[in-house]
Amino acid sequence: MTIQGIVAATFAAYHKDGSLNTDIIPALVDKLVADGVSGVYICGTNGEGPNMTVEERMAVAEAYVNAVQKRILVLVHVGHTSIEESKKLAAHAAKIGADAFSSVAAFYFKPVSVQNLVDCMAEIASAAPTLPFYYYHMPALTGVGMDMVEFLALGEQSIPNLAGIKYTAATLHEYQACLNYKNGRFEVLFGYDEMLLPALAVGAVGAIGSTYTFAAPVYLRIIELYRAGKLDEAGKLQLKVVDFIRCIVKHPSIAAQRAIMKMLGVDMGNPRLPLAPLSDDAYANLQADLERVGFFKLLQDHTQVKTVIAN
Repeated sequence: MTIQGIVAATFAAYHKDGSLNTDIIPALVDKLVADGVSGVYICGTNGEGPNMTVEERMAVAEAYVNAVQKRILVLVHVGHTSIEESKKLAAHAAKIGADAFSSVAAFYFKPVSVQNLVDCMAEIASAAPTLPFYYYHMPALTGVGMDMVEFLALGEQSIPNLAGIKYTAATLHEYQACLNYKNGRFEVLFGYDEMLLPALAVGAVGAIGSTYTFAAPVYLRIIELYRAGKLDEAGKLQLKVVDFIRCIVKHPSIAAQRAIMKMLGVDMGNPRLPLAPLSDDAYANLQADLERVGFFKLLQDHTQVKTVIAN
């Protein structure tokens, strides 16, 4: 399987009482398909996988697979502090017809070496041997920041279904090295939306990101401009992305992005503790900042197909 273009790392959805809301997923999927994404990455960081029970994560995965109906790819994040729970989620992803699965490193008792990390991922990947497996490298949150080229070198020996890495780090030199390991044997999907254009410049062909959930057409235009050799235009559009992401990171990122979804008419409910929603003042300040940098007009200018999502 080769993943090209962009994959939306979708957000968790909850009812007002805090219970899981899967009712919103079909319409959200329809919008993402219309926006042109190549797939969805579910129950990851922005999908609040670590904040859900295993049963809830399985319910979310089933809802996405049922809604997608093979129109785009479904990548299921199965990372957990317990490898046994990760294996349950991986086996379930295979059973319901997901296209691939992925896992972060354990983030309480952490791997202490690259070999230790590979051993952990091999155990998880073995639970769904027919599905492509992507290691989710996100050292900023997991605290596990090891050499990813070495991970590929060791991983190819003991993880038969290792497809590549979801690379969410700003170290472009290592990202490029991973892309070129053994002439591009593995897929390395870039995970920093604000650096998509630089990643394209070093060889990226696929990316996974949270802001693709609400701004996919903008990023697809950046890719189109880059591939057409219109680097100046691509750079100007990427700078507009940087402008709105700078507005987001003034606040807790997940809360801010969930607020943006609400501003766009998609109320996904409040996140679960220890995450918290933006205060009314913070929400208003974010909205004003986004208006100032032209975010809403940017979306309007680049969105060709509009789909109404019922809450």
